[in-house]
Amino acid sequence: MFLDFAKLTASDAYRWMSSTITPRPIAWVSTLNKDGAANLAPFSFFQMITGKPPTLMISPLVQRDGRLKDTVNNIQATGEFVVNLVSLEQAVSMNQTSGSFAAEIDEFALCDIANTNSVLVKPKRVANSPVSFECRMTAMHPYPPDAPSCHIILGQVLAMHIEEELIAMDGKLANDKLNLISRLGGDWYGQTISSGNFELYRPE
Repeated sequence: MFLDFAKLTASDAYRWMSSTITPRPIAWVSTLNKDGAANLAPFSFFQMITGKPPTLMISPLVQRDGRLKDTVNNIQATGEFVVNLVSLEQAVSMNQTSGSFAAEIDEFALCDIANTNSVLVKPKRVANSPVSFECRMTAMHPYPPDAPSCHIILGQVLAMHIEEELIAMDGKLANDKLNLISRLGGDWYGQTISSGNFELYRPE
């Protein structure tokens, strides 16, 4: 099967790409608006960019009616955000926060999600998230510039929180204990702990 993307609608192109470029990690992003109201929303267009300086990327899409996501507006206003990774136990709560709510709605409160203070940034983090990254925005790029369909946001990681039970005896991450969920195509999700996982060492 050959697909010429010049002949596809934007929704069809999105559907084919998002169904095959998988699994995608989920950034559960907490922010504050200029008045201090909290927001929490998940995004699967998310990835690590570099470790020098430690930088990650999220890419919220522009909404169908042309409005920007509250996350984008809040990061523009404050320059700060927290990326919380999502455990299997948090899947339902994460999904609840993906709804279209008014900008003044606090998803932490609405969806009964516990939060706790961050250390270096003002937005709170998800209390039971296995891993959270406190970030400062370093760049925001509307893309494509002439008619943006998304905003590519780069954030420098200032600090990281990780649950103690995920640390192995050698002080490193216990990969066999970190069970995060990821986005697949359609309504499908995956998880990082699987009987099909394997190690493969790089050649010398």
